[in-house]
Amino acid sequence: MKHLGDILVEAEIISRKTLERALERQKMDKKRLGTVLEEMGVITEEELAEALAKQFNFKTIKNFIHHSFPQELLDLVPSDFAMKKLAFPLKMKDNMLAVAITDPFDVETIEMLSRITGYQIIPVISTRREILDAISKNYLKSPIGADECDSILVVEDSVTVATVIQVALSKEGFNVLVAHDGVEGLKLAISDRPRLIITDSVMPRMDGYGLLRAIKANPMTSDIPVIMLTSKASSEDEQKALEFGFIDFIPKPVQPMRVISRVKHVLGIVKRYKL
Repeated sequence: MKHLGDILVEAEIISRKTLERALERQKMDKKRLGTVLEEMGVITEEELAEALAKQFNFKTIKNFIHHSFPQELLDLVPSDFAMKKLAFPLKMKDNMLAVAITDPFDVETIEMLSRITGYQIIPVISTRREILDAISKNYLKSPIGADECDSILVVEDSVTVATVIQVALSKEGFNVLVAHDGVEGLKLAISDRPRLIITDSVMPRMDGYGLLRAIKANPMTSDIPVIMLTSKASSEDEQKALEFGFIDFIPKPVQPMRVISRVKHVLGIVKRYKL
């Protein structure tokens, strides 16, 4: 099967030169091609969905956040998979399962869905925003438009390190939430909407970079500042983290006073920005 970029070029949705630039950025950022094209301002989520549907006769779906979905349908696709792959089950009939996804040419995801569910997968195109909202409401039971809570989320697979940070921040009066991998951290970020997130860079299931991408991709969490915590503390590593979108960088081994200082500094910046 052809790649999405080649299909978009053949359909004259983007130029070959634009695709080449997007692929170069994709190598560096390790993001989906559609996401890179959106960030480049070449095409919006809605335009991409509509163009693919028109050119290749895919079905699309909008505004399904207000629909109700039976639990037996939701149980077919695990919440972790739904969040990581941006896949939301819509309807099952006979041996077929309609699933909302952003990239209908993502063969790997479609094949994995088929293995997991035992159904033939019918891809239905939707936007990342709509799928994330549906996942938030139906899997995480998070009300759309909920206000952020007065908490700090620490995402760290080392129980010792997480405890040191939790104790230090709690002594300063902060309410601290703790997750031990990126997927668990994403769930808490969406359901609780903390003021600030501190995440380790290397974790099981979803690393810090993947977590930041997922947080920025969701309109409900995109404004939450994220600090990277890492044992790779060279100036190059710090520059990479900041360029990727982390608001600050805390090297390991963890020093409680440094953590407190960085957290207060970031919250001060955010407060001034909102004012």
